[in-house]
Amino acid sequence: MALRKASSYSKKRVRPYTRKSSKRKKAYIKAIPVLKIVKYNMGDKKGFTDGKHKYNVTLVSTEKAQMRDNALESCRTTINKTLDKEIPGNYYFIIKVYPHHILRENKTAAGAGADRLSSGMKHSFGVAAGRAAIINKGKEIFFVSCTTEKAARVVRAALTKVKPKVPFKNRIVFEKVE
Repeated sequence: MALRKASSYSKKRVRPYTRKSSKRKKAYIKAIPVLKIVKYNMGDKKGFTDGKHKYNVTLVSTEKAQMRDNALESCRTTINKTLDKEIPGNYYFIIKVYPHHILRENKTAAGAGADRLSSGMKHSFGVAAGRAAIINKGKEIFFVSCTTEKAARVVRAALTKVKPKVPFKNRIVFEKVE
């Protein structure tokens, strides 16, 4: 089954939908879709905690929207691959958002003679189709800390490469730690 386009979900006004109870009868969501994000922290954590990293570069949202977990994972792999190739061991990369919101999809039949699949409003609530992170205006999405100014330029280029994959307006914030 193919994914719906991002505009189906990204700019919608949304209330977090996460109700998962340990008692199956009380749960609105019977089965939660598997999370596609593999890691949230990558790189040199020890150097970051010891204070060796002098530059911080973050990708910040400039509007409220949703971002699906497959888009987050795609961005993560692109950034991590670029940083591992260009500045191995000189960065610490964190994904700051978590896709807790569960997306629903009400499937309808398309084509001739498939009218028996649609059940009207009987099952109109939808089936859990994926996960998304609800991101508010001003929220950090990706945070990268690095050691040198050259590395910070590489990080900025990697975040610029990822900007088209993010389904809402965003900006890159560069900061020098004293």
